[in-house]
Amino acid sequence: MKLQLGLINRLTVSRSADHGLYLSGGPEDILLPKRYVPDGTAVGDELDVFVYLDNEERLVATTEKPLAQVGDFAWLEVAWVNQFGAFLDWGLMKDLFVPFREQKMKMQKGRSYLVHVHLDPETYRIMASAKVERYLSTAWPPYHGGDEVEVLVWQKTDLGFKVIVDNRFAGLLFDDEIFRELHSGDRLRAYVKQVRPDGKIDLSLQKKGQKAVADFSETLLEHLRTNNGFSALGDKSPAEEIYAIFGVSKKVFKKAVGDLYRRRLIAIEDDGLHLSK
Repeated sequence: MKLQLGLINRLTVSRSADHGLYLSGGPEDILLPKRYVPDGTAVGDELDVFVYLDNEERLVATTEKPLAQVGDFAWLEVAWVNQFGAFLDWGLMKDLFVPFREQKMKMQKGRSYLVHVHLDPETYRIMASAKVERYLSTAWPPYHGGDEVEVLVWQKTDLGFKVIVDNRFAGLLFDDEIFRELHSGDRLRAYVKQVRPDGKIDLSLQKKGQKAVADFSETLLEHLRTNNGFSALGDKSPAEEIYAIFGVSKKVFKKAVGDLYRRRLIAIEDDGLHLSK
């Protein structure tokens, strides 16, 4: 298998040395420094390692897992800045470089930014760019209403929050679909509402329709069973409190309560919900 710089590779231990192990992965073996060698590793064993370039531009391996790999979007903090650009903490000893030309605004130490990690086509070095729009996919999103996706929260807008969907596409979470605090860099599950004609994706943090109600009905029933048959939440409870406990909108909560009540599984009293005996 071809060695992939900036990604996790499975490589075989070819020989041992005082300063670590050498792994077979190309024309030359790659060093895994001694401090990263798992106990009991022997020649012939296979290891999953991240391959990058050390400070002298030599290939090196590590068993540490970076916060992002080549091809990923990630929310990373600036560790330090010099006359060439900014250096981001991505979980490895060698920080990730963002040259000034790849910054939207001058990055500041201690602040975090959304970046895309990639290989510089000129130098073949791993680097990052804050100009993330150019790295979003231009392909048509292969989604339908109700599909579950992973999103990375990007930034606040007048309409809600811009997000990156499945590490590929631009999407939007509308304010009236959000019932919890969101921050740039949050990763969470969301549900596709629609793909607009411009290819942008409208999203919700909750499932839609009867399936969402049916799923939550069972969740609420189990919650009552494990809490002595009682919940103090009801129709008049704040939407924020309902979301904080159950992760659903007040609308879904009320429909599920109605569903359980019609099935005579619960009773609705002044102090809250009671499991029927």
